[in-house]
Amino acid sequence: MNSINRRTVLLAGLGVTGAGALAACSGSTGTAALVGPNASVVAAAEKKRKSNGRVRQVTLTAEPAMLDLGGGVMANSWAFSGRTPGKELRLSVGDTLAAELSNRLPNKTTTSIHWHGIALRADMDGVPPATQAAVPVGSSFTYRFIADAPGTYFFHPHVGVQLDRGLYAPLIVEDPREPLQYDDEWVVVLDDWVDGVTGTPDEVFAELRQGMGAMGGMDMGSNSGSSSSSGDMGEMDMSGMSASPSASGGGTSTKFMLTGSKSELLGGDAGDVKYPYHLINGRVPADPDVYRAKPGTRVRLRIINAAGDTAYRVALGGHKLTITHTDGFPIQPAWADALLVGMGERYDVTVTLDDGVFPLAAVAEGKNASGMALVRTGSGSAPRPTVRPSRLNGMIMTASQLTPADDVRLATKKTDRVHRIELTGGMAKYNWGINGRQFDMNNPAANPLLVEQGQRVRLDFVNKTTMWHPMHLHGHTYQLGTNGPRKDTTIVLPKKTVSVYFDADNPGQWMLHCHNAYHGEAGMMALVAYRA
Repeated sequence: MNSINRRTVLLAGLGVTGAGALAACSGSTGTAALVGPNASVVAAAEKKRKSNGRVRQVTLTAEPAMLDLGGGVMANSWAFSGRTPGKELRLSVGDTLAAELSNRLPNKTTTSIHWHGIALRADMDGVPPATQAAVPVGSSFTYRFIADAPGTYFFHPHVGVQLDRGLYAPLIVEDPREPLQYDDEWVVVLDDWVDGVTGTPDEVFAELRQGMGAMGGMDMGSNSGSSSSSGDMGEMDMSGMSASPSASGGGTSTKFMLTGSKSELLGGDAGDVKYPYHLINGRVPADPDVYRAKPGTRVRLRIINAAGDTAYRVALGGHKLTITHTDGFPIQPAWADALLVGMGERYDVTVTLDDGVFPLAAVAEGKNASGMALVRTGSGSAPRPTVRPSRLNGMIMTASQLTPADDVRLATKKTDRVHRIELTGGMAKYNWGINGRQFDMNNPAANPLLVEQGQRVRLDFVNKTTMWHPMHLHGHTYQLGTNGPRKDTTIVLPKKTVSVYFDADNPGQWMLHCHNAYHGEAGMMALVAYRA
């Protein structure tokens, strides 16, 4: 770690970057002392992780980039080393990752990297100011941690709405004793895209935070308008309809705010933002990413939703999917025609490929738009970019229908602590929050959800709003209910309650938030903090 890195860590530990960082690191909440990110118990927990002694060193440069999204679409955005998704990082269980983040962003923009889904040491989680000082322009910070759990993960910034730019990439942790049998892998990254095309994520957020109440004549209740994104379209071409969500709104004159997006799968309103494009592996449907293999190949798809505001319904034309993992953890294998993937969720599926050319469709749920990639195992012409495979209307799998593999199921244990997490707010004032409060990132430890080392904790997500929320917990995985899969991100439908359980085995301070980039930034966040 160079001198700049040491100074950055030191400043974070001392809290001299502001009152919020001071409260986070000193544990000053007025009622309880908290475990800070640099506490000795954090280092002790890291020492318990099994290391194989190998260190993978990498430099990640966050910088402006003119991105080629295919089909003549160029986007002036930010990315890691000039590409989106960024170059895949692939580790083995027990490897130590030493990733140096170099900040070359414009306009004195600070940044960080959050390692989404990894149960890592608290001081490397990448959440300024709770776990570190934000990395300033011209400086660097080295993230160093042991990756001791296999699975499909990804990484992205945790500053403002930078998640909705091009700063993300897959992180795959391989299991050297992998029991799953397959011939090849294909990492599939889904994203909704606005940056450098119709505006920037900051401009999107500036409009959204005005709320629908500031937009005269707009429907401020449960939005009505377009039907579910796939409806009963069957194996048909959608070229006669707009593939842009901006054409599916409720007739508003707003530039970014989407109205009229409806999905039965998501319980009503599907999203907030008009996106001109939906990408798979950084490519628009008109010029798609192509996976090539021989007929009969058994391929493992690692599907990652890196989007800011869009859930995707995913299907591979002509094939059934066997779902094997969610959020990195194995499940009892389950087959499906299609899969619903919320922001921040990951699913692994296997499929044995037929002979021909097949569309991998990612329908933007409720938005009358889609992304597409191709699987080519033989001759044949490519389908139109707007094709909707009939399997999108077949058996659609969601996480609530899955069960965990026996070796990752939480042991039966008495619940020691329960936290009620009410999801509150709405579009009228864009005042998304938790338990009626909007999170203050300048004072992250103001209202912590306290836990203690060794406790079995239950979180009851109670959605009081008319929108769905993908709720993500840092530093841990939880189990859905008493017999659901292990996950770190789960969809909570409007007016519904979802209970999850986790063991408090990773001391520190951890964000709990909606992984809709705009809901989280508006205030739908909380801090889960270990009592010192």
